[in-house]
Amino acid sequence: MTVRTTHRIVGGVHPDYRKDSISDREIETLPLPALLTVPMQQHLGAAATVVDNEKKVLRGQLIGSASGYVSAAVHAPTSGTVKGITERLLANGQTAQAMVIEPDGEDQFDPSIGPPPDWSTQDAQSLVTLVHDAGIVGMGGAGFPTHVKLSPPPNKPIDVLIINGAECEPYLAADYRLMIEHPDAICKGIQVVQKILNIGTIRLAIEDNKPDAIALMSNLLSSVSGDVAVSVLETKYPHGGEKQQILSVTGREVPSGGLPSDIGVLLQNVGTIAAIWQAVSTGEPLTERIVSVSGTPIREPKNVRARIGSSCADLIAFCGGMDDEAAKVICGGPMMGVALHTLDVPVCKTTSGVIALSKDEVSVFSSSPCIACGRCVAACPMRLMPDELSRFLENEDYLLAEQYGVMDCMECGSCAFECPAHRPLVQHMRRGKAEVVAKRRAAKKGADGK
Repeated sequence: MTVRTTHRIVGGVHPDYRKDSISDREIETLPLPALLTVPMQQHLGAAATVVDNEKKVLRGQLIGSASGYVSAAVHAPTSGTVKGITERLLANGQTAQAMVIEPDGEDQFDPSIGPPPDWSTQDAQSLVTLVHDAGIVGMGGAGFPTHVKLSPPPNKPIDVLIINGAECEPYLAADYRLMIEHPDAICKGIQVVQKILNIGTIRLAIEDNKPDAIALMSNLLSSVSGDVAVSVLETKYPHGGEKQQILSVTGREVPSGGLPSDIGVLLQNVGTIAAIWQAVSTGEPLTERIVSVSGTPIREPKNVRARIGSSCADLIAFCGGMDDEAAKVICGGPMMGVALHTLDVPVCKTTSGVIALSKDEVSVFSSSPCIACGRCVAACPMRLMPDELSRFLENEDYLLAEQYGVMDCMECGSCAFECPAHRPLVQHMRRGKAEVVAKRRAAKKGADGK
């Protein structure tokens, strides 16, 4: 069954989606590279703690243990030799400890990994433990540890599960291909989460520019018990945003500073749901993901199943390399992704795409003063006033920026996309949020010290 959403998000933009060269490409598997560099920080929360392994590791073996409740385990993507522990620069500009593994070519699984008991016979806590032990995190980009989401406090029961299949960023088609090629894993994963949280209402949200995925998933979901349907979203960026999708599908609004669980909703990406099914059905941890490698300079755009720790350079080489006209490479989508200064950046659990832009697609400009046109305000899906916030942040008035809701900014880039003055609005918001967080931590530390 399909249902058309009747609630419309405010703001948003319509970028050129540029998915034609990638959406019909079947998923291909990247051969094992010469080296895998596996970061211990691939998620929100505390970084994993390196496990003191022998020099040899096996595929799926624990190499980083979760160091707290909001943390996630890390596993060896293949069998091979540990070449050392190093500090590695990540796509977001931060550094993290990483284990360097030289594959032995045998890809031998850890013998302790095997199919758990039938998931349908297990209780909810046992299933959550399997998810925790598999190191599963949100694969839509945020990277929040999934076992935490599956363990809401008793006073916040979940009555609606939303599966995010919107994939509204231009160039990306990894989630779309997952729905087309492995729909059964998504349906089974949905049933697992349904059992864990005893949820009756389930919606798989897909934008209306993916009619074949809508038809396929609607047909398969008819076998899932409960109030289950595909919610068809208007094609509009950022419909893949958590708060925007919840509003469109349910009509409920996540309060400022709140979480979806505050209004009885859980949202998970289709990739995360498929990883949950893999963990509870085979016992295999999360050691690989699908990455869209696309853009005009890429000679053979592909959707690639890559091991965690492969480099962006490995993915691009597998796609035939790049033409000389390449001017910029982005990790993620062009709206919320980050430009890379080196291709020696490892694929993480949250890496959705590697996008190359040509010289003709990249413009060099200087920002100019705000002309108060209001386009950024109209585009903001969070009902903020980016023009005012930008001025506060330029003047380093972080208190006023906090009062005007800078912490609610989702950094979607809609404001900058519409700004005729080319103001660095997202960078202003990102810096402002960091300053507010730092001030809050300092205030808390001072209060605790007293």
